[in-house]
Amino acid sequence: MPGYHDPTSGYGGAAPAYSALTLRIWLAALSVLLCVGAAILFAHYGIWWETILLSVVAGGCVADLAWVVHRKRRGEPG
Repeated sequence: MPGYHDPTSGYGGAAPAYSALTLRIWLAALSVLLCVGAAILFAHYGIWWETILLSVVAGGCVADLAWVVHRKRRGEPG
């Protein structure tokens, strides 16, 4: 929301900053697809440390994607 973190918003100074939520949705979705695909590929070749690492990264990307979608549905511009 505009001015959410700035108690002096509207009284002067810089314009409120907006997060690029749509860009973050696209990047998080692409990251999930790439991490899951690479994890499946590494699991096929038996490289388990990379499989676990990429699975954890994919989980973080899913959490980020869910949070950004929540913010977007709440009505924040971006």
